[in-house]
Amino acid sequence: MFDDDGSAIAGGRLRIDLRALVENYSTLAARVAPAHLAAVVKANAYGLSAARVAPELFEAGCRNFFVAHFVEALELRPCLPDAATIWVLNGLMPGSETACARSDIVPVLNSLDQARRWQEIARSLGRSLRAALQVDTGMSRLGLAPQEAIGLAADARFGSDVSLELIMSHLACADTPDHPANAAQLARFEALAKHFPNVPRSLANSGGAFLTAGFHFDLARTGVALYGGAPDDAAENPIRPVVTLEARVIQLRNIPAGSGVGYGLSFSAERPSRVATIGVGYADGLPRSLGNRGAAWFNGHRLPIAGRVSMDSITLDVTELAEGELAPGDWIELIGPNQSIDTLARDAGTISYEILTSLGARYHRSYCETVGASEARAA
Repeated sequence: MFDDDGSAIAGGRLRIDLRALVENYSTLAARVAPAHLAAVVKANAYGLSAARVAPELFEAGCRNFFVAHFVEALELRPCLPDAATIWVLNGLMPGSETACARSDIVPVLNSLDQARRWQEIARSLGRSLRAALQVDTGMSRLGLAPQEAIGLAADARFGSDVSLELIMSHLACADTPDHPANAAQLARFEALAKHFPNVPRSLANSGGAFLTAGFHFDLARTGVALYGGAPDDAAENPIRPVVTLEARVIQLRNIPAGSGVGYGLSFSAERPSRVATIGVGYADGLPRSLGNRGAAWFNGHRLPIAGRVSMDSITLDVTELAEGELAPGDWIELIGPNQSIDTLARDAGTISYEILTSLGARYHRSYCETVGASEARAA
């Protein structure tokens, strides 16, 4: 059951279905088996609360969790049992190595500088320290260049100071399965990984989980697919939606033909029209680019956005609804059964990742818990 206490006083409500999240984890885990499946919970689990999401995934069998920054790992560590491994994708900023070594958190080393600093801390502590090593296979973002990685592999002292538990890279075009970059990165990764025998390997992200089994290796790292986003730009999404977003109607008004609506009067009514104003805007993560392009839904009817998206409100053309069908206080669907997060993102000219991570703090948030979580709380 969703707990909706407080939604009556909010302009919008965001409902997160943790049961769907866990089902998505199971679907993805089966997809990549016998590889293991990791959860990417950076950016506060893509805006959905890492403190709520990560324990549910642990109960579902997940043991590896990736964040972007060390501070995120510190916040997440108390939320998970010791059996969970937390990896820091961006590695460590200079000066944070000692704190990381004491926190049972594993950095992803992305450069020779990061690798050497981690090695120095290991020597100063007199013990081997766990780490992952990222190699650049063509994305030109994070990771060691091929010759740097090969040189590090040949450094026996580094191998004794640092316990490499993962070698990884990141696919640039996995959401486009036929892109030739995928095969090229796979070949480069396989060639580099041979220099690190017996070290587990990881290449696939959400899109990579839906590529052929050769991309899955030992560990796949899924993010947006867990939260309901489509892993592939073209194919039908096999993942269950996790998020429902609704906003309340503040006001309804009738306007004559020729009336302008919103800032800049960018919308002009071509006929006598009814306009509804809802209480969310770009301060709540609804991009300004949705103006005159996107839509909301009510009772199966698509309601086009009329005019620009404001900071705290959006105006909708509701002329097609019957008189009296919509009233102040009614809930309008922005993400839900009629409109996926990917559709909303497409209308905004962006991607589902950006929509999810931008959803603001003013929504009333409610969580549909799994049976296990509900029983645990009751106990």
